[in-house]
Amino acid sequence: LFFLLFPTPETDAGGIRSSFLRVLRSRRSAEVPLEVTHSKPVKNPLYQDVIPSTETIESSPRANITNLKELLKEEHLHLRTEASEQGILPLLILSLKETTAERRPSVVFMHGTNANKEWLRPWLEAYASRGYIAIGLDSRYHGERARNKTAYSDALISSWKNGDTMPFIFDTVWDLIKLADYLTQREDIDTKRIGITGISLGG
Repeated sequence: LFFLLFPTPETDAGGIRSSFLRVLRSRRSAEVPLEVTHSKPVKNPLYQDVIPSTETIESSPRANITNLKELLKEEHLHLRTEASEQGILPLLILSLKETTAERRPSVVFMHGTNANKEWLRPWLEAYASRGYIAIGLDSRYHGERARNKTAYSDALISSWKNGDTMPFIFDTVWDLIKLADYLTQREDIDTKRIGITGISLGG
C-alpha cells in the first residue's frame, strides 16, 4: 500500500513492468527470433485427467449463423517463444472467413488445469461467430506440450525441487508476451482491441 500511495521510479507501472521483465528474462533459455510455423489439427488431444465439462463455455452467446462451421477459418500454428523444449506455443485460431479488409478485435482464451486448446473450441466458435479473431493456446505442459498424463504435475514438482521451470505464472506470462508480439504483426487484427480471458489455471 505504501508503494501505491508514494510511488517512486522503481515502483511506478513502468518500473514494475521493467523489473518484472528482467526477472522473466533471467529465468529464460536463450531468446530466439519470433518464428511461426503451420501445424496440423490435433486428432486426439491429451487430457491429463477426466475431460472437464464444456457446459459453461458452450453457454457463450453465438451469432445466429446456420452454417457456421462452413464459414469459419481455422488456423493451427506453432509459435517459437524461446529455445527450450517447452518453447513452442501451439495455437488454434478461429475467425470468420474474410468479408472485409478491416482489422478485427481478437480475444485470447486460456484453458484450465489438465485441459487444452481443443477443449476451448465452443468458446472460440462463439466469439468467432460474432466477428472476433479467437485464439486458443496450450499452456505449458498441457495439450501438445505434454508428453504424458502427468506432465504438468511432474513440472510443478520439478519446479519446487529444482527451480528449473516455472509453469504456473512466469512461463505463461512469457508465452503471452511473445504471443502479443505475434498478434500485433498480423494484418487482420486491430492491435488496440486485443483481450484475454480464461478459466481456472487460465484465469
